[in-house]
Amino acid sequence: MSRTWNAWPWDADPDAVRRDVARAHEDFTGSGLLHGTVRTVVGESWRRSARLGIDPDGISPRIELSGPALADYREAHPLAATLPLLRRLLLDTAPGPQIVAVGDAAGRLLWVEGDHRLRSRAEEMRFVEGANWHERSAGTNAPGVALALDHEVQVFASEHFARSVQPWSCSAAPLHDPDTGALLGVLDITGEDQVASPQALALVRAAATAAEMELRALRISGALPGPRPSPDTPVRPPDHLLLEVLGRDGARLTVDGRATELSARHSEILLLLSSAPRGLSGAALGARLHERDGAPVTVRAEMSRLRRLIGHGLLASRPYRLLRPLPTDADAVRERLSRGDRTGALHAYRGPVLPGSEAPGVVEIREVLDAELIGALDGERDPRALLAWAEHPEWRDDPRVLGAVLRSLDPGSPGHAALRGRLRRLGA
Repeated sequence: MSRTWNAWPWDADPDAVRRDVARAHEDFTGSGLLHGTVRTVVGESWRRSARLGIDPDGISPRIELSGPALADYREAHPLAATLPLLRRLLLDTAPGPQIVAVGDAAGRLLWVEGDHRLRSRAEEMRFVEGANWHERSAGTNAPGVALALDHEVQVFASEHFARSVQPWSCSAAPLHDPDTGALLGVLDITGEDQVASPQALALVRAAATAAEMELRALRISGALPGPRPSPDTPVRPPDHLLLEVLGRDGARLTVDGRATELSARHSEILLLLSSAPRGLSGAALGARLHERDGAPVTVRAEMSRLRRLIGHGLLASRPYRLLRPLPTDADAVRERLSRGDRTGALHAYRGPVLPGSEAPGVVEIREVLDAELIGALDGERDPRALLAWAEHPEWRDDPRVLGAVLRSLDPGSPGHAALRGRLRRLGA
């Protein structure tokens, strides 16, 4: 079973995925046996849903907040300050009809906005403000699984445990307090097949990161109160930190203007921690680094050396975590993609994420970013921008990119003919 957080890869046929998973869902709900085509993250959620006694034919999420109680709770919730930004990112420039929902850490939807027609349909399954959509209440669904696992995730059509939800697809990401790492809630987009595309998950992940950074900026400016930092948690603007990982076997870490070149292993550790705001246990970090040398004692030794190298103001233990948000140059690429700036994303992309690394967690980050970039090509319409992608040193001999560019170019154009010849030379 696949372990990816994406519902399907950029070159998959969504209809085929839907059919395969629908058969697997029927098998599981009838016999309790999982079919091999189901993603691990979905299959494990199905098992949890079944153990919780959730009825796949009779789900009805509870309405836990309504009226003045809901209004007061929303007004006081820290995520209320991020709503204007999230509306700009996910509603004002949405490529198609979709619903945007923001829920709290318990799974209760606090804001549900977006396309009126979709919202009217969603009300029939109680996807409404005040309803609890945590996995333990509603079975397998993207906001519920994202909260249960504290990780961004997609749930596509028949991957939903409840049959009444299977006409829908969704992408969700957890939202954290930027100072403490505490789970604040979840961000979700719900709609039809397009919200389960690789680009959709990239957009939600970028929007969640932007929302967390917005909270930090508002607190620094004094516009929003926040938790009192502990003595070893400096509060500084996030642009004083940067981890450069694109096209480099060893990352460059810049802290308050001081740059440090890192070893391959220290580069992997900081990249993995930057993508895990709540931190990782020694065992979890070791598994993401490499199963053969991921023993806790090995991880402790590497963390000790890394702490001596970069100081104690950035790293904490139990679990291993960063005391300040650490943006990367890969995040800058994703941010441009989220704004639809494909040309800017190309210019910001200096190469694969830590290309020499074979650490499982790094390989996943690298492959997801590459898939997001390639997927973005399907929306590009400027021939010059498309040809620039095809001539980029990292992509000019990649059949996936050349194929995506060919699909978007005029078949009669000179550039189309040249790329066809290059594909033939590559044997694709």
